Amino acid sequence: MTTTPSEKALVPFVSVDNMMRLVHSIGIETMLRDLAGYVEDDFKRWELFDKTPRVASHSEVGVIELMPTSDGEAYGFKYVNGHPKNTSEGLQTVTAFGLLADVYTGYPVLLTEMTMLTALRTAATSAMAAKYLAPKGADTMAMIGNGAQSEFQTLAMKAICGLKTVRLFDKDPAATEKCARNLAAAGIDVVRCTSPEQAIEGAQILTTCTADKQNATILSDNMVGSGVHINAIGGDCPGKTELAAGILDRSDVFVEFPPQTRIEGEIQKMPEDFAVTELWEVITGAKQGRRDDKQITLFDSVGFAIEDFSALRYIRDQIKNTEFFIDLDMLADPDDPRDLFGMLQRSKV
Repeated sequence: MTTTPSEKALVPFVSVDNMMRLVHSIGIETMLRDLAGYVEDDFKRWELFDKTPRVASHSEVGVIELMPTSDGEAYGFKYVNGHPKNTSEGLQTVTAFGLLADVYTGYPVLLTEMTMLTALRTAATSAMAAKYLAPKGADTMAMIGNGAQSEFQTLAMKAICGLKTVRLFDKDPAATEKCARNLAAAGIDVVRCTSPEQAIEGAQILTTCTADKQNATILSDNMVGSGVHINAIGGDCPGKTELAAGILDRSDVFVEFPPQTRIEGEIQKMPEDFAVTELWEVITGAKQGRRDDKQITLFDSVGFAIEDFSALRYIRDQIKNTEFFIDLDMLADPDDPRDLFGMLQRSKV
């Protein structure tokens, strides 16, 4: 991935507008499948990566985080916030941008928006996990929480797992109407529901995606029967959970990176020795995922830096020889690397 001298002065930048153009050029379901493939490939080489829980700065109204990782050849990080109160102010709950760099030179090779891209990679990762953990033939999903992530989750499950029906519920009926409207032409049966209990009727996959910054019980223990797969992806942070502890006790729980999930995920409420399986171990075949039709599987997803790294790799590969980026003059690159001051002097008009 080493950068050549003729390339290193300019850094490709993918704006929100160009990201949306790229999605439409590729096709959203194709892009979700492709992203899932990149994530799966990186999970198969999980042990090569530097891994650390995200670096978080918490406030009373939200969190700002950095998510870094490297495979030894490339380095990537994402800046991301999570501010649940933003929705009431007409702002996004989550915004993000990311950077990919060459380890050999340290030079950035990509800067991109990641608000849209995070929604795509989160959905792709959920569906990748469901491919390994959901009951065979699962074709109906309850989508509890119909905010910004709901359509992406639904389309990813359709593209990767063959989902045919989504049952929607949100405490705000306007959010459900928004989601139903956006999915009207998606080739999937959309059912509006008036309660979480109604939403989970007949669903083999239960997705919870709420953003309140508090411990909440979106699914109580008696709501969850045997044989389902739970995809818990809500706005995770310390003090934020969605599932009753009894559900976790009855489930086989799969996570990305335990040291991070124990801080931010559903398992934060469980004892420190609560048993979990890392998802990469299932993907590589080192450990078993779904064993039988009665098993409850739970993907306690909080998002991890390797997934963002995969998404950055994918975007880097896809924008080559396209018009979906602009070059940014981000790097001071004098002819003589020891003469940065001389470069400044010569720039004076």
